[in-house]
Amino acid sequence: MKIFYFLIFLGLCSCETEELATELAAWEAQADNVTIIRDDFGVPHIYGKTDADAVFGLLYAQCEDDFNRVEQNYIWATGRLAEVDGEEALYSDLRAKLFMTEEEAKANYENSPEWLKKLCNAFADGINYYLYTHPEVKPRLLNHFEPWMPMYFSEGSIGGDIERISTEKVKAFYESGMQIQAMEALQIKKEKEIAEPQGSNGIAISGKLTKSGNTMLLINPHTSFYFRGEVHVVSEEGLNAYGAVTWGQFFVYQGFNEKTGWMHTSTYTDVMDEFKETIVKMEDSLMYRYGEELRPVKESKITLRYKKGDTLLAKVFPIYRTHHGPITHMVDGQWTASAMMWEPVKALEQSYIRTKQDGYVGFRRMMDIRTNSSNNTVYADAGGNIAYFHGNFVPKRDTQFDYSQPVEGSNPKTDWQGLHTVDENILLLNPENGWLQNCNSTPYTAALEFSPKKENYPAYMSLDRENFRGVHAIGLLKDRSGYTLDSLIQLAHDPYLPAFEKLIPTLVTAYGKHRGAHPGLGAAINVMRKWDFKTSKESVAMTLAHYYGTKVLHWSRSLKMQKRPTQMELFNHVEKYISAEEMLSLFESVVSGLEKDFGTWEMPWGEVNRYQRLNGAIRQPFDDAKPSIPIGFASGRWGALAAYGAQYTNNTKKIYGTRGNSFVAVVEFGDRVKAKSILAGGQSGDPESPHFDDQIERYANMQFKDVAYYKEDVLKKAKRTYKPGERR
Repeated sequence: MKIFYFLIFLGLCSCETEELATELAAWEAQADNVTIIRDDFGVPHIYGKTDADAVFGLLYAQCEDDFNRVEQNYIWATGRLAEVDGEEALYSDLRAKLFMTEEEAKANYENSPEWLKKLCNAFADGINYYLYTHPEVKPRLLNHFEPWMPMYFSEGSIGGDIERISTEKVKAFYESGMQIQAMEALQIKKEKEIAEPQGSNGIAISGKLTKSGNTMLLINPHTSFYFRGEVHVVSEEGLNAYGAVTWGQFFVYQGFNEKTGWMHTSTYTDVMDEFKETIVKMEDSLMYRYGEELRPVKESKITLRYKKGDTLLAKVFPIYRTHHGPITHMVDGQWTASAMMWEPVKALEQSYIRTKQDGYVGFRRMMDIRTNSSNNTVYADAGGNIAYFHGNFVPKRDTQFDYSQPVEGSNPKTDWQGLHTVDENILLLNPENGWLQNCNSTPYTAALEFSPKKENYPAYMSLDRENFRGVHAIGLLKDRSGYTLDSLIQLAHDPYLPAFEKLIPTLVTAYGKHRGAHPGLGAAINVMRKWDFKTSKESVAMTLAHYYGTKVLHWSRSLKMQKRPTQMELFNHVEKYISAEEMLSLFESVVSGLEKDFGTWEMPWGEVNRYQRLNGAIRQPFDDAKPSIPIGFASGRWGALAAYGAQYTNNTKKIYGTRGNSFVAVVEFGDRVKAKSILAGGQSGDPESPHFDDQIERYANMQFKDVAYYKEDVLKKAKRTYKPGERR
């Protein structure tokens, strides 16, 4: 069989036969050092002699499960999306290249420490060996992966900081040199404000509050479904990490080992800034003002290819940089540079080193690398410690300037002044109450009265902004003890939705005052009056509340105010912003809309809120006529810890989840680590696989599976044991 693969590979590869034979021999030798055990849910447990062997096997296994997503992430990250998606993706590609060209990525790889180079080599070799042994797999673009590619994809979150930079603004600058039109910019802002919220929940519980006396950790990222696979990767060099890996990365991003656990929540710490540059043209050169001097703008050109029909065309773009960063857009008629963390080698080092720590001292030392820029970290360990790190990369700034707005780059005082140390950042260790939480909310309520104090930190260190998930988590955690893994799962799926506690009673009161003008609403209002603000598959009130709350949010975007209210301000004081008559009109439109779509407004939430996975595509072709199952969870914007939301609908009448609870785990640290986990859908992206959606009923019913961490437990659950390259 290997000879067959070899002959096919020879026909596709332009390399010299001798070179290919050498490469193939190296792949097969490394494959012999790797064993993959698939358990009863298809989770791969990868065992390698060295860390590099384990990475080789990890990437091979990821490709088996979902090569489509592995490839897509690198097409996007390396700035080649337009080659498959067409001209509309050019400015996503340009944004990527503004921060790092292929030549710069190669230089970063060459300047990496040897141990990291070995992992990058193993990354590429594992994928390339998969493609070699699976000639039936036809990549969309990337037929060969290179060891410098992880430099583009180093910090953990797909997208991460770079996605905060608007491609529309990049396009407006580099296509026409004009500032994006005000109305278009306003529309982009409005769409972001009402989009399904992104983020995650992390909760750590000390042993004094658990039944066993051991610390516990809730790992609850809210991402796009199927965004991360579940993996277990082990080596004889001390690696033994379990958790969620973003497709195509060679480290466990959110997870645990035997002694430590880490959960990342998206941070709203100010880690990116915009610098308005004063540009001066001198003869044929562009200069920018910096204090009393003029400095040259660094200019270069980049050629991007894009697909048009069956043809591949090219477009050349200039690239401009100052010491602040690349020029990305215009503000107030000035070229504006975007500054963010961009140290791919150190970021990869931190992401990998994190997985091998055996206690708080080592974990805290790892955080000193300070390149985990887009995330907070909720931590727990077997030594009894729980901790919270608010951000990790926080530039020092002069507090006389407002960095929430673009600052003048010509003033040297606006420059970043190095980075805050981890001790200077917001840090919480072993609070007396015995628990801590972060739900993308303010760190100043992370542990109630034992939380960090706002007055001890500069304003840019964190937004002091609570959300309904944070309110919900605090209410559940306060004055509670006796935790087990199962009770932590129950807590993480509590059905109460605090966003509606004020919004719905205000609506009911409005109806009491104006019932004569809305005679047809009596029955629906009575349902809302009796509601306990809990979501469930059977709840008609939940359906009405979801659509009503969504309409209130949309309505608020039309308010003519200099500073519009946050969602919490709006819902808690809705009568200040929306009249009673307007509330009833909005609710009336909800009732009539349900009647139009379904023939009745009395729709149980599970009949409207569904799960459907039809194929392996990244964007699902939802269809009301095809099978789906009911889901009782609700959107995180209403305060649901078990978030379940829709990012797109394909014009369906029903709601189909696309993001929220994806990979979820609860972990207990003691003499032996114990854990339970669940995935939305299943491990595989192949509809023909038994693990395509074999976890969805468990997911819907909160029935987590037991994690097999120790080898003896893995062997008990083993359904297939093999080496990379071995086919069924």
